[in-house]
Amino acid sequence: MGTGGSWDANPRAPLGSGPPAPHGGAGAGPRPLPLCGLRPRGAAVARTGRDGGAGPGGGGSSGRMVGQDLAPSSCDCFVALPPHTAVPAVIFGKNADRPRHEVQEVVYVPAATHHPGDKVQCTYLEIEQVERTHAVVLSRPAWLWGAEMGANEHGVCVGNEGVWTREPVGEDEALLGMDLVRLGLERGSSAREAVEVITALLERYGQGGSCKEEPVPFVYHNTFLLADRTEAWVLETAGRYWAAQQIQEGSRNISNQLSIGREITAEHAGLRQRARSQGWWSGDGEFSFAEAFSLTDQPPRMEAAKARYHAGRELLRQHAGHITAETLMAILRDKGSGICVDSEGFRTAGSMVSVLPRVPAVPCVHFLTATPDPSRSVFKPFVFAPGLKPAPQVISPTFRNDPAKQIPRFRSVVDRRHQLYQRHQAALELMERDEERGQKLLETLRELEKQGLEGMKALLGGTVTPHPEELADLFFDCVEAEMKFYT
Repeated sequence: MGTGGSWDANPRAPLGSGPPAPHGGAGAGPRPLPLCGLRPRGAAVARTGRDGGAGPGGGGSSGRMVGQDLAPSSCDCFVALPPHTAVPAVIFGKNADRPRHEVQEVVYVPAATHHPGDKVQCTYLEIEQVERTHAVVLSRPAWLWGAEMGANEHGVCVGNEGVWTREPVGEDEALLGMDLVRLGLERGSSAREAVEVITALLERYGQGGSCKEEPVPFVYHNTFLLADRTEAWVLETAGRYWAAQQIQEGSRNISNQLSIGREITAEHAGLRQRARSQGWWSGDGEFSFAEAFSLTDQPPRMEAAKARYHAGRELLRQHAGHITAETLMAILRDKGSGICVDSEGFRTAGSMVSVLPRVPAVPCVHFLTATPDPSRSVFKPFVFAPGLKPAPQVISPTFRNDPAKQIPRFRSVVDRRHQLYQRHQAALELMERDEERGQKLLETLRELEKQGLEGMKALLGGTVTPHPEELADLFFDCVEAEMKFYT
């Protein structure tokens, strides 16, 4: 550990010492992969309008509404590595908890080559584009450019959360934490390289701007959990300052608070001097990022986050050595701990679980819901493959005069619901209105999810080698199968 942006034990090691080589892709073969082929049965669901309440929400994994200390706050990221996993793989998971009526879409963006001098328009800020961007799948609030969580073609996963520190948050528009998630995925071929990308952009452009699709600002700084096939990183920020911790074994979670203490692997070159100049650290003894930069008096929302953090850590501990994708799905569905949120103002708007095998020849599998409340949603598998078939059912409509892009912003409301969201909302209404029929529908959806999980286990275990076309159509087919259950 040390200062000056160190990536290794050597405190003089330079930042950006070079990323590992990209990981390999999937094989192909003649045996078909049995997935998402259930015929719809059980309760039929009529399509209805959006659930009650005024207007779409917006905003970050959780956030601070300026002037309101009791704004709902929540989000949880998890990662498990051998020996805590049941298989030789890294397993990543996240719940994106958002204002209740915000729509989260799942978008695939193919790899691309760009020209010198090209720019990229993020949510608020235009920045320089790089020569090549990786293919990514993103789970994101439909009104913005970035993402709450996602993965890229090299088996890198990133998720973010809101955090509040001694560094003041500002309403000036800069890069959102969600923009940094996408930028890290598009430009990083490993978790370490994605950390380098995010920290360099953070130091150059800063972070800021409202993270909610409403006129009242909703502002926070960010923490990130990043993972690939071999390791994970926790990256925590305070303004333009940051600290990162490398995780090479076991399990880790983050929940809307600073959690990196003295185990710092890399940091902003001026981090310790900043802490000393503000009187947050005396300069004596070991430096703790969390102790120096955390708020002295934690508001109630942060105490709630602390309880979720400890609950998540305990759930990981209980399953240590046996953690699977199903384990993380169950944790993300846990309402008793507060990890799965379903409150009047906030709810879990989207969820993701990824399995990143240690063997490069085995493809990574990413499960995404594209709908709110994972306890009543289906995790659908996605695998990067050539000729990937788009899934328009989970992509929100676009608007010529989008209120998120007009100045002043957020002065009107548009309906961003995609097709699957609308049908799923009707299913949720049925579950609440008719318990018996709702329970039958939920059991049917669980069977659909189970079939996808079994197919992915066969793929990861090497007992099936599907045609590339099957993998290219996989996510579309699973979304379409779920849509049919709601018809």
